[in-house]
Amino acid sequence: MKRYTYLLTLLVFFSCAGEAQIFKKAQDLLGGNAAFTKEEAANALKQALEQGTVKGVDVISQLDGYYKNPEIKIPFPQEAKNVEDKLRALGLGSEVDKAVESLNRAAEDAASEAKDIFVAAIKGLTIQDAINIVKGEEGAATQYLERNTTSELTAKFSPIIDASLKKVDATKYWGDVMGSYNKIPFVKKVDTDLTAYVTQKAIDGLFVMIAKEELNIRENPGARTTELLKKVFN
Repeated sequence: MKRYTYLLTLLVFFSCAGEAQIFKKAQDLLGGNAAFTKEEAANALKQALEQGTVKGVDVISQLDGYYKNPEIKIPFPQEAKNVEDKLRALGLGSEVDKAVESLNRAAEDAASEAKDIFVAAIKGLTIQDAINIVKGEEGAATQYLERNTTSELTAKFSPIIDASLKKVDATKYWGDVMGSYNKIPFVKKVDTDLTAYVTQKAIDGLFVMIAKEELNIRENPGARTTELLKKVFN
């Protein structure tokens, strides 16, 4: 019975089929050669997560990984939206565009540092962690990583992004934009912590991409590229 329950939850995680189809697949496995252990199943999940996170990180750490991806592009801070609108109305849109591009460049610069942090968290998964993820809701693996890596990612990203903001002249562009805005008579001055803002948005974007890769591996058999993944999840 325990084996049946485990296999069923495993199938729920890696299939979007209807309930009747899931039961049929579980029965087929139980009546056939489901020759793998819980340890193998947990290791397969680790492989799937590592594959997905590495791919996600590789995509967004390239040039335009953030900037040309509308899902994760870092915009002007919300509290500075009036700044953007006012400056564009005054014909200073090019300054705004430079500032936005530089924020995204800084995020792209830092993103590659996430890979080792994710891999370490994945390798630390216990069998019980793996079972909990398998039994969990859609996105459970991404949520696990978010819970277990966000603090470390923030600590790692913050100095890199701070340096990157200076390197790509984001600090200068931001200073120019804020300086232009704050000189406008009667406006409320805006003072945003740029490093903290970009760090948070960069991490948010990272988990958006990880969630997409998790869903891909779950729904797409072709995304299971190792022998262990095929053995357990096909």
